Amino acid sequence: MGLFTKDIETLHDLFLHTLQDIYYAENQITKALPKMIEKATAPELKQGFETHLRETEGQIARLEQAFDALGEKAKAVTCPAIDGIIKEANEVAGDIADKSVLDAALIASAQAVEHYEITRYGTLIAWAKQMGHDQVVTLLQATLDEEKSTDEKLTTLAESKANAKADLATA
Repeated sequence: MGLFTKDIETLHDLFLHTLQDIYYAENQITKALPKMIEKATAPELKQGFETHLRETEGQIARLEQAFDALGEKAKAVTCPAIDGIIKEANEVAGDIADKSVLDAALIASAQAVEHYEITRYGTLIAWAKQMGHDQVVTLLQATLDEEKSTDEKLTTLAESKANAKADLATA
């Protein structure tokens, strides 16, 4: 049986499992983002997280459309990777007293999430193309574009403000 909850014998099985994995991940992210919004101190970081929360809700809706297009029920399977990334983010954030350092840490944690999502969506798109699921490709590509955009915005925020403020923090 291996790492998965059931035997995966075909590319379609693997695709469906990974789709269920990212569905779980997106739902966990909608639970984590409000906490990140609450902890963030830089107004542009709070706003960015609020925007991404709304985007993530739309991404979940697109995933549900993808399941429908495949004739499948939207279902999640536990994703230990996203659980670990979120757990680590919570632990790190809990250990930081200086608000400017905390903002830098929140950005880094958010980027870890984005990078995970980018890899998952890129793989899902490649598989969907291979199997001729054109409607699903379109849905997943819209989400991948949003994830890449969010990552770029986080990089810009980190490099233009947050990292420099964190560097000035006193112990």
